[in-house]
Amino acid sequence: MTSVAPVELDPLLIGRRLRHVRSESGRTLGDVAGEVGMSASALSLIENGKREPKLSVLSALASALGTSVQDLLTSTPPTRRAALEIKLERAQRRDSYQALGIPAVKIGPRLPMEALEALVGMHEAMAAAQAERAATPEQARRANAELRLKMRAADNYFGEIEAEAGRLLGAINHPGGPISRAAVDRLAGHLGFRLVHTSDLPASTRTVTDLHHKRIYLPQPEAGQHDSRSLALQALGHLVLDHQVPADYAEFLSQRVEINYFAAALLMPESETVAALRTAMKDKDIAIEDLRDAWAVSYETAAHRFTNLATKHLGIHVHFMRIAQSGVIYKAYENDGVIFPSDATGAIEGQRVCRAWTARRVFEQPDLSQAFQAYTDTRSGTYWCTAVVDRTPDGLFSVNVGVPYQQVKWMRGRETTHRAVSRCPDPSCCTQPPPDLAGRWQGQSWPSARVHSHLLAAMPPGVFPGVDDTEIYQFLDRHAPTD
Repeated sequence: MTSVAPVELDPLLIGRRLRHVRSESGRTLGDVAGEVGMSASALSLIENGKREPKLSVLSALASALGTSVQDLLTSTPPTRRAALEIKLERAQRRDSYQALGIPAVKIGPRLPMEALEALVGMHEAMAAAQAERAATPEQARRANAELRLKMRAADNYFGEIEAEAGRLLGAINHPGGPISRAAVDRLAGHLGFRLVHTSDLPASTRTVTDLHHKRIYLPQPEAGQHDSRSLALQALGHLVLDHQVPADYAEFLSQRVEINYFAAALLMPESETVAALRTAMKDKDIAIEDLRDAWAVSYETAAHRFTNLATKHLGIHVHFMRIAQSGVIYKAYENDGVIFPSDATGAIEGQRVCRAWTARRVFEQPDLSQAFQAYTDTRSGTYWCTAVVDRTPDGLFSVNVGVPYQQVKWMRGRETTHRAVSRCPDPSCCTQPPPDLAGRWQGQSWPSARVHSHLLAAMPPGVFPGVDDTEIYQFLDRHAPTD
């Protein structure tokens, strides 16, 4: 049986066509609304594009006005003025405009046509200027945004990688539980490679693979066993997943996501992890800390793994963030409707999250060794989040996992009384300083900003971003065994 795609309604366009047809017929709001059994205010909301009408309501309105539903759903605005009004309404609804803190212009018949054209032209010029400012890092940022959409569409679950990880664990007869360093060595041997730790790995690399001599060079495991295992498994992931030299930055990013997923699927096997999660869900006691401890991985790996499996196997929608203490986003994922701050390209990396969000509030807690849970009311709904602080050589970061309020019943820590309200992108929420503070210091300070260039730059020259080929080849020369 052939399925029929649902009609996608455009409330603004429908509203303008509806108003045009009603005005042409010389009828009032109250007259038409009374005939179809609704209030004049409700019909006004529909005509202004602030309420999406049900098809049954649209059918009744079309009948009352002597037209067809198809005529009301046509994609062409009825007049040039209507087209301009729609453009201005959409522009004023964008986050980028709301963040400016400028009042929206009331759109109606009293707004002169010349003013309407000027305002639309101004918004289009602003959008073009924003796009031009983003042109330098555009490739990288757009690639990040597109990859995040792909991950969301898949609920961050990639079955082919799960299956490959399961096959490999079976090939080395892994008995279950945390995968040991010895097991990682056996896995490398199964694939025909040997793991070698060295202290002179090039600074621009995490690992280097010698495809000719079948060696994978890793840094000395000073950071901890699970970090060493993860790096080794990621390097093996390139081989198992048959990665080729990336053609562009988008492919490079996609490969990074895939090898991270591959490593996590081996460190925390799907069947065992899902079984543990289902038991915890039955007890309404899911906690990222339990996953971390059970499989001897980092909190971030456990949090990522939860996002891989929670929607597919438990029906729980989720978001994840890793942010710096300054609030700047380094990594993020969502399929639960939370709205991350973004730039004109749709990219979120390098944007600053609201001070009211749990991911930032965790830095204010007296004991940074404990997980912090809180509820946050946002423009897209209420979310419960749990966050921990990760101490790194580059400073403090927080790793945050959140779920919608409707699904918090499964999570440990849901009884928290910590709550906050985020009004972002309203500038008065947290981007503008309090008036009394601004009054004392505005014009009297000059900060020297730290630039997060690695988040903003487009793909550097060379096949692999930021890697010096000469340095790599010299390293391999030093370590290559004598044939």
